[in-house]
Amino acid sequence: MQRCDYLLSQLDVLEAESIQIIREVAAEFERPVLLFSGGKDSIVMLRLAQKAFWPAPIPFPVMHVDTGHNFPEVIEFRDRRVAELGLRLVVASVQESIDQGRVVEETGRRASRNRLQTTTLLDAIEEHQFDAAFGGARRDEEKARAKERVVSFRDEFGQWDPKNQRPELWNLYNTRIRRGEHVRVFPISNWTELDIWDYVRREALELPPIYFAHTRRVFERDGMLLADISYANRGDDEPVFEATVRYRTVGDASCTGAVKSAAAGLDEVIEEIAATRITERGQTRADDRASEAAMEDRKKEGYF
Repeated sequence: MQRCDYLLSQLDVLEAESIQIIREVAAEFERPVLLFSGGKDSIVMLRLAQKAFWPAPIPFPVMHVDTGHNFPEVIEFRDRRVAELGLRLVVASVQESIDQGRVVEETGRRASRNRLQTTTLLDAIEEHQFDAAFGGARRDEEKARAKERVVSFRDEFGQWDPKNQRPELWNLYNTRIRRGEHVRVFPISNWTELDIWDYVRREALELPPIYFAHTRRVFERDGMLLADISYANRGDDEPVFEATVRYRTVGDASCTGAVKSAAAGLDEVIEEIAATRITERGQTRADDRASEAAMEDRKKEGYF
């Protein structure tokens, strides 16, 4: 009898784990949805979902919680990628939530629509009766996310309680919920930012161009470089200048900072990421730098 030894790479192991999670949730829940922003993590999630069900199509829709303050390059990429795959896109609009009086827009120099996404997301989950939402959160991003389980329970109000987490032993996941409850599922919990970029290179995945070095008009606020856009509420003491930058993460442009970088290709970005000791959110998200509890507060409210 011939014996064969198979050695899997780290990416192979991570991919297999993620695919198994996606398949199990798709089998256990009635109406899953994949949160897709057009960012690198959700692009990887989309590829994993493709592989999980190939050659069949992805059996659930994708949803983007749109603040209305997104980078145009990312929205263009989102729409094009969804069309290429023939997926159903659900757009949950923060602007509609504001117009309907569901939320009140912040004012002032540091106003952002990021926190307002909570109500918009929960309303969309209720409207479409989604019972499981796939998210691209990773445990290396921020301390609060390191407290998450892979299948993270949300109560009937959409709230997350870190002290009431269900145990997860090995790869055994508790998928039982009551009517009105739902779960957030994080198949790439055990991935790092560097793993994501390595996978993007291995799979030859296309990303929005703002992930690579380009020239942009920016201004400095709280040690971060923010794009010169109309809704950034730039003050007279915040002069605009041109810089060669790229983005490590994408989101609401009013609070997502760029980093100075000359990394114009995948290899250069991976080399840059491998050398950094600052998390992407810590370096580029103004709303998370406000306090160590900022992310956890929003998670408890129900968004992340």
